[in-house]
Amino acid sequence: MALLLLGPAARASVWSEVCAEAGEVFYHETAPAEEVTHLACWVPPEDLSVYPNLRVVICVGAGVDQMPLMPEGVSLVRTHAASVDEMVRDWVVMATLMLHRDMPGYLAQARDGLWQAGTIPLSRGAKVGIMGMGRIGSLAAETLGGMGFDVLGWSRSGRGPEGVRMFDSGGMERFLSEAEILICLLPLTPATQGLMDDAFLAKLPKGARLVQAGRGAQLSLDALRRALDSGQLSSAMLDVTEPEPLPADHWAWRHPRVIVTPHVAGQTDAREGIEHALAVIRADRAGQALPGLVDQGRGY
Repeated sequence: MALLLLGPAARASVWSEVCAEAGEVFYHETAPAEEVTHLACWVPPEDLSVYPNLRVVICVGAGVDQMPLMPEGVSLVRTHAASVDEMVRDWVVMATLMLHRDMPGYLAQARDGLWQAGTIPLSRGAKVGIMGMGRIGSLAAETLGGMGFDVLGWSRSGRGPEGVRMFDSGGMERFLSEAEILICLLPLTPATQGLMDDAFLAKLPKGARLVQAGRGAQLSLDALRRALDSGQLSSAMLDVTEPEPLPADHWAWRHPRVIVTPHVAGQTDAREGIEHALAVIRADRAGQALPGLVDQGRGY
């Protein structure tokens, strides 16, 4: 078995060292095609048949919506890294607090040199709705709940951590109607592509706020602008957009009620990434369940 990484040299340096210590064969960028059984990358080559013994493609990030369908007999796994979960949780909590305390408004005032205090709200009892109650959603719910926010959760199954009032696929409208601050942490699937359109945003309470850390294609930026300009939404903070990078002349960069960050909520640590890849290789060798295995039919 051999692992081939398609990725930056800095990552390869760490991966090479760890693989040598573990006794695993490692290549960076090029390798004898017949030796490659595990391929780590963000996007694979178009023709995976050049690797006749390929068994697993390892996505070096948590999201897999950029991945094509795998050929028969090839599994797809995504990287699980605790540090990424914590980083994204931190960004989500930061964004929630910034919107709750009207930071977009104060930043706009600062650009105008205006010293003017607004109403200061309590977090206690403010309703935050989290769409996507996986590892990151659960971490965010725990942190925000500990700060006094009334946390609601939505997932297709309605399952979530203890202490969070959960809604399932049939309860989306009720969930949205209560979410004063809506946080999106959903994966991109056919069901979530274009989810947040005019009709969706209209189901939120008047003046709601939006934190978008899912995937850019879930949110119509045109619908967001209409919701902001009508007062249906008070503000939004986005770490993902469609397209990415967001063009320099896009209205969202300059809207006084929007804050955009360039997809920086989390980043996989190189050492954690190779430890996950090695765990995948060992599980594959032992015939065990692969950590991070993706059901491509569901998209996650």
